[in-house]
Amino acid sequence: MSLTRWEPMRNFENLFDRYSRSLGMPMMGELDSLTTSDWLPRVDISENDKELVIDVEIPDVKKEDVKVSVVDGILTIQGEKKQEREESGRKFFRSERYYGKFIRSFSLPDNVDEKKIHASFKNGMLNLSIPKSGEPKRKAIEIKLD
Repeated sequence: MSLTRWEPMRNFENLFDRYSRSLGMPMMGELDSLTTSDWLPRVDISENDKELVIDVEIPDVKKEDVKVSVVDGILTIQGEKKQEREESGRKFFRSERYYGKFIRSFSLPDNVDEKKIHASFKNGMLNLSIPKSGEPKRKAIEIKLD
């Protein structure tokens, strides 16, 4: 018999995520999503001096079922994880994997070059590289009060 470490906060997060999903709300940590969907893939967002990097975890999703677009400074990633399971002669005691449509949207900062975004997809990971373009497009303007 092996011992399993008890992590009460993880159990609480999973419970809250299931409850939120049943109400059609985004899961914990996913409040920046602009639209609700069947499930929300996890993302890592990082940056360095040259680029902004977004890594999206979408296992069992085919490349053809993913669409990435940018409209008015909003980067949108959408797709569908199709459920293909044979039910004959099998009883499921537990099914925890997510299926269905997903959509994630993020506001891009002003100092990125939207035309040079590079996307790659391999082994269930979508990697987006968004190069920075030196200066921000919009600058703060101070307005004097009369």
